[in-house]
Amino acid sequence: MKSAIWIPLFDELADPLVVARLAAEAEEAGWDGFFVWDHVRWREPVQAAADPWITLAAMAAATSTIRLGPMVTALPRRRPQVVARHTATLDRLSNGRLTLGAGLGSDRFGGEFSRFGDEEDDRARAGMLDESLAILRQAWTGDAVQHHGEHFTVDDVAFLPRPVQPTVPVWIAGFPGRIRPLHRAARHDGFVPVNLEHPDQLAEAVAKIADLRVGEPPSSYDVAVTLPADADLAAFRAAGATWWLADFDPHSITVDEVRSVIRGGTYSPAKFVE
Repeated sequence: MKSAIWIPLFDELADPLVVARLAAEAEEAGWDGFFVWDHVRWREPVQAAADPWITLAAMAAATSTIRLGPMVTALPRRRPQVVARHTATLDRLSNGRLTLGAGLGSDRFGGEFSRFGDEEDDRARAGMLDESLAILRQAWTGDAVQHHGEHFTVDDVAFLPRPVQPTVPVWIAGFPGRIRPLHRAARHDGFVPVNLEHPDQLAEAVAKIADLRVGEPPSSYDVAVTLPADADLAAFRAAGATWWLADFDPHSITVDEVRSVIRGGTYSPAKFVE
């Protein structure tokens, strides 16, 4: 199971230079990934928030091997043609190290949809998410994109230069007990369960995704769990997790806390044997 740092870009961590230094420290300490939240607003007491794409660019320039990306970005509040440019450019800047986390997003933590007049209906956002992902998949090929959907239009536009990777891996966020997110996740490259409470939940979701992906090699699929460093990581690994993303409280996170987890080290079976 690979290990990554996963942080909100809030308050002390709203400085891209600070986060870039932390990413470099994580790489030096042997971590496999460093992922950041994508939010334009969060509820109090959070005051400051940084842009994830500019922060990721700073991280890419400060590192050379660690995987990075937004985890997750709410594609329904972003224009897919802009995300196509962002992702291809960031993948080239990082020499093929981008992973894109994608999901519906939620209004309940900061009013990120209602306060800006964006779509609040979950069903409508699901349609927007699927269309955006279809556009991105086409855009990353470098061929001209033709898309005329309910929510978005792209009329014969090629997005060049292409990413370094043949295609950017896409991990889909969703509740593990809901069938539609699992179907969506099965069509892409990974799954990030939301509000995961027990390894059994994960095992059930992983089994369902495996059924939906019958005929596809298991090694080509990732399951990323977001858990604090003191969680029972071995149990989630046994349930099917391939990545552990070290989770932090967004209302109290500090630079020192992140640095302490980085220095504490990555997941290894021997480390967590009692």
